[in-house]
Amino acid sequence: MKTLILAALLCALLALDTAQGQSCSSGWTLNKGRCFTYVPTAKTYRLSEVNCRSLGGNLASVHDAEEYAVIQKVISDAKGTGLIWIGGHDITQGKWKWTDGTPFTYTNWAPGQPDNWKDDENCLQISTEGRWFWNDLDCQTPLPSVCVRKL
Repeated sequence: MKTLILAALLCALLALDTAQGQSCSSGWTLNKGRCFTYVPTAKTYRLSEVNCRSLGGNLASVHDAEEYAVIQKVISDAKGTGLIWIGGHDITQGKWKWTDGTPFTYTNWAPGQPDNWKDDENCLQISTEGRWFWNDLDCQTPLPSVCVRKL
């Protein structure tokens, strides 16, 4: 039932954004004035961020459960599976932040995460398995990614 309600809310918000004259380029999905796209090419975290910047955005930041549901749909619609980079990291000061500079207030960590395993996990990946939890991972692992850009 929650999924049905969430889907209805997402449809209403997408319709509202479209009605206000906002739209994304082909291959991008609109939500609350931001456009999201899945990038299937596996790259390191740093190169994924460089790629997103070349597209006019950043690795995706997530600000609430509704937005996370949009990201999940973007990935699912593109038939994305496995582990996928989004824009969270704790590389510089041990405090989690988004590459786009927005506040890091919403989280969806897997139980026991982030754990900085072997003192070498500083980048945020999501898993498409099960409940789509977040995990910290070493930044050198090549993964697909999700980018976001503002309209």
